[in-house]
Amino acid sequence: MSRSRAVLAVFFAYTGTMHFVKPRFFEAIVPPAIGSLKKQAVAVSGVAEIAGAAAVLHPATRRCGRWWLLGLLLAVFPANIHMAVNPEQIEGLDLKRIPRWALWARLPLQPLAMLWVWRATRS
Repeated sequence: MSRSRAVLAVFFAYTGTMHFVKPRFFEAIVPPAIGSLKKQAVAVSGVAEIAGAAAVLHPATRRCGRWWLLGLLLAVFPANIHMAVNPEQIEGLDLKRIPRWALWARLPLQPLAMLWVWRATRS
């Protein structure tokens, strides 16, 4: 197994688990359009991240895991945009500690994460 794939799986398993350990953080960045389903959206995305992490580890499910994680990254991108555009609406976000520019700088990381998923799951 490639090191990149292993790190990818650990990363998504960890972030998926954090949806259950620290749900308030993830609930805070759910866009208002989904606001009434915050808890469900966070739980579903947490399970989806863990499932994607597991899927990329086995050759028989790797291709499905690739598309699963790519779709997931695309689906959660609006939450990252919401955080950058409306940081004052994010409960617990300290704009004295995290500058506004850093929230915008995060956005290009999403396509880079997608590229990482693609490359790590090619074989």
